[in-house]
Amino acid sequence: MCYTNSFTFFGEGLNQRWAGSCRTREVLKRLNEGSRTRHLPMIYPRLRQDSGKVGVNYKNPIKEPYFLFGGEKTMGIVVEHVSKQFGDFQAVSDVSLKVESGALVALLGPSGSGKSTLLRLIAGLETPDSGRILLTGEDATYRTVQDRGIGFVFQHYALFKHMTVRKNIAFSLELRKTPPNKVKARVDELLELVQLNGLGDRYPSQLSGGQRQRVALARALAVEPKVLLLDEPFGALDAKVRKDLRAWLRRLHDEVHVTTVFVTHDQEEAMEVADEIVIMNRGKVEQIGTPAEIYDHPASAFVMSFIGPVNVLPSSSRMFQDSGFDSPHPEVFLRPQDILIDVSPNGTSVPARVSRLIHLGWEVQAELTLDDGQVLTAHLTRDRFDQLSLKPQQRVFVKPKDAKAFPLYYSI
Repeated sequence: MCYTNSFTFFGEGLNQRWAGSCRTREVLKRLNEGSRTRHLPMIYPRLRQDSGKVGVNYKNPIKEPYFLFGGEKTMGIVVEHVSKQFGDFQAVSDVSLKVESGALVALLGPSGSGKSTLLRLIAGLETPDSGRILLTGEDATYRTVQDRGIGFVFQHYALFKHMTVRKNIAFSLELRKTPPNKVKARVDELLELVQLNGLGDRYPSQLSGGQRQRVALARALAVEPKVLLLDEPFGALDAKVRKDLRAWLRRLHDEVHVTTVFVTHDQEEAMEVADEIVIMNRGKVEQIGTPAEIYDHPASAFVMSFIGPVNVLPSSSRMFQDSGFDSPHPEVFLRPQDILIDVSPNGTSVPARVSRLIHLGWEVQAELTLDDGQVLTAHLTRDRFDQLSLKPQQRVFVKPKDAKAFPLYYSI
């Protein structure tokens, strides 16, 4: 017996809202693999967390047993001191990270930073020189790709051109000798999940780039993998399609909650989609954190330079002489939105000239030149821009609202 109420589960790797349905038991069972559980004779909809305790609403009881997860959060992926070298090139150097079960994590970095190599190591497509990799609590360092329970999506789809959408999605299920009726049911379910209903009989050449990528995701999910890995999944698509698919991937993950790691060099993509971001540079992890943590509290000059626009000024700049900002480091990093602009001096501001104004719709970007020739970029809201009535070549006065300084070495 099923109810369509909303359920909230708290515990190992779960703090999510699930739409109650006949599929919920199946999803919970899959997520529960390898976890410590308590079997309860009856759990109710509307579990809530109040002052650190789990409470129960005794309305609309579920007539069948459910699992309530308890204890510490489980880890879907654990990478411990992993290194990989190709000839003289150190692709990955002593990398350690943990990905919680059900999380969506981005590996972000410039070309050559080691992010794709790390993904291939997790997938089993490469073998580490040292260290180990655990998947859902089990050592998978030397397991074959087939034994890892991995779903992998490539940048260029890798669909079978001679097969229909339906046959592409069913391919791995048929290899496993899954009964035809179950294959059909699973494919129908996935076509609905990726919003491709009615396109099952088309061939890849008859689909748009975004639709092909959805087919690739559906095929990867067909065998219900423990971990889903995406290597630059939207890299071959145009900007508009990329943006639409980013939002769609986030909604899809919120529904299926399979542990997911995706590689990207697109900062906006990582910030929009991921629960956590792993910043990589030269084969090492620079910082791990939520998008807000990484943007607001960068751990290094590299992270601040790589995530979002930034002005880099010498610490001797006149802008900082009367601002109270004192740094032992030679360079200071200043976000465009942290430059305050006014049309009259206020004691601690310095003069500048508006070199150029760029209207971006939701904000205005002002290129400024200080009297010493230093060029700055500042961002203003439309309201603030209208209030100041800025014009090109206008003289204004600027000062820093917030600035950060780091040791000299950084590289992009």
